[in-house]
Amino acid sequence: MPQENPFQRYDRSMHRIPLALICVAVAVQPAGAALKNPVKIQSGRVAGVPGKDASISVFKGIPYAAPPVGDLRWREPKPPSAWKGVRPAGEFGASCVQNVVQERKPWTYEFMTHNDVSEDCLSLNVWTGARKASERRPVFVYIYGGGFNEGSSAVPAYDGEGLAVKGLVVVSLNYRVGVLGFLVHPELTRESEHHASGNYGLLDQVAALRWIHANIRAFGGDPNRVTIAGQSAGAMSVHALIASPLAKGLFHRAIAQSGGSTIGGPAGSRTFADVEADGQKFAEAKGAHSLAELRAMTWQKVMEPVPNSSFRFSVIADGYLLPDSVQRIYLAGKQQDVPTLTGSNKHEGGGLPNPTTTAEQFQKQTRQRYGDLADEFLNLYPATSDEQARTAQNESSFDRARVAMYLWARMRNKSSKTPVYTYFWDHTLPGPDAERFGAFHTSEVPYVLNTLGKSDRPFSEADHKIADMLSSYWANFATTGDPNGKGLPAWPAVGDKPETMEVGDVTAPIPLAGSAAKLQFLEKALMR
Repeated sequence: MPQENPFQRYDRSMHRIPLALICVAVAVQPAGAALKNPVKIQSGRVAGVPGKDASISVFKGIPYAAPPVGDLRWREPKPPSAWKGVRPAGEFGASCVQNVVQERKPWTYEFMTHNDVSEDCLSLNVWTGARKASERRPVFVYIYGGGFNEGSSAVPAYDGEGLAVKGLVVVSLNYRVGVLGFLVHPELTRESEHHASGNYGLLDQVAALRWIHANIRAFGGDPNRVTIAGQSAGAMSVHALIASPLAKGLFHRAIAQSGGSTIGGPAGSRTFADVEADGQKFAEAKGAHSLAELRAMTWQKVMEPVPNSSFRFSVIADGYLLPDSVQRIYLAGKQQDVPTLTGSNKHEGGGLPNPTTTAEQFQKQTRQRYGDLADEFLNLYPATSDEQARTAQNESSFDRARVAMYLWARMRNKSSKTPVYTYFWDHTLPGPDAERFGAFHTSEVPYVLNTLGKSDRPFSEADHKIADMLSSYWANFATTGDPNGKGLPAWPAVGDKPETMEVGDVTAPIPLAGSAAKLQFLEKALMR
């Protein structure tokens, strides 16, 4: 008989947390606040705090799994221990272990992790405007980006109140990143009952979704109306969860921003054995002759850079969480069929507000990318002068991104009954070096999450209108599976017409490419 999943039963082990942590007085909720404190969940009672808007209650740092430390390092997450009394939930939990950087332009303070890091980091946060637990509001679960090497639910731009005031119960979660989240190693594979290793960060996300399914009613949320959303590595996580049999039934809609919704790239060229060999080399470079020795190291020692190496830890088809690569699962039509909203940004992936490429550089890059199709490409996007090359760089980058996304959506539609909505974000985020970075990777996040107030950038009235519009689209989609709503420009689902929704400065459907000939060429180049 299959073993019962530990997250599907109540963990009755009573590993008590320190008395100072649980023996706290619960403050009386101010007038206008939402849920009555404390809230009872499976592990115990938690006391939240009012949001900036007094109608919102906020619960931070709730453990959804046991700390993955000691022998639990590099294992599937276990259920959290229960506690007695009331657990205060007014502060974010520690972020998962990573190298903390205060700023990396164009990503300024509001996009970065700032709190303490720890292996004891598997916590989540809830924002709710529900006044009663019986309200059953739609649930929006946000998964951070960061290349699977950094990120945190405590990042200011990811605050959940901006969507909670629009009627959603918002959840953000921490998951393991880097070597602690994605190490693949032969000994780890052998000790696993599933004969798999790696993807611990994704297993954390599945555990959080199981926690949400079991507990979100207590916060006025509807476990049968859950939307998962993320940007960059968060978007790749969303696609992995759609493709994973372990996450089946745990969510009902999906939003993937700038990550994974494309066609034309490699469909998982590295094998599991390749990545396993890298994990072995990593352990040897650390001087660890066994998994036990590697687990006995401090996380600081594990995180020390290995000289003259380029180890990369990320998602892998492990045969357990992912039976195959995400792209091949989609191509086979074996993913979960849920309404999907996805898109990309204007100035990511090659396009720049002020490109500096030369004709020689552009022509060389074209021949490397397109091979025997390079001459045909250069006839469509001529680059005989530096000025022409810069125009061609941007136009071809924008066209390629939109066409690749459309082809992915059309491929998905062959095996899906639910709709997919695509977008192309065009608005320049004001602030440091705006003319240099434009609508850069991640720049849409404060608008769709309605968190402009978490930044000190010089936002205008137009910025706030765009944020209200985009966050309304996102809230509508989380509520109904359709972004459209009263007072918003109509957003068509992807069909046979080659178009996408431009959002930001211009909000309307636009063609995928500058001409029919360009569209035809890019379809041919991307599909071969």
